[in-house]
Amino acid sequence: MTGAAPAHPIRVTLIGRAGCHLCDVARETVARVTADLGVGWEERSIDVEPDLRDQWADQIPVTLVDGRQHDYWRVDETRLRAALSSPTASA
Repeated sequence: MTGAAPAHPIRVTLIGRAGCHLCDVARETVARVTADLGVGWEERSIDVEPDLRDQWADQIPVTLVDGRQHDYWRVDETRLRAALSSPTASA
C-alpha cells in the first residue's frame, strides 16, 4: 500500500505470503467484495512480518474483519459480505 490515506476505512486484513495460490484466490475475493461494498482492505505478509508468521503460518490465507479472525485457508464470499454489512466493531 502507498503512504496515502485509504479511500475507505480499512475493515479487512488479508494475511498471506508470496507464491501461495490460496492467497491469490483470497485476494481476488477480498478485492471484489470490498470494492462492491466500499470498504477498505490491506494485505500483510508472513514473509515480511515474523510475528504474523508465528501466529498464522499454518492457516494462511487468513482474513480478519475489524481486527478479528474471520476465515482461513479460503474466503467464503457470502460470509464476508454478511460480516461487512454489519456495523463496524468499535471499542
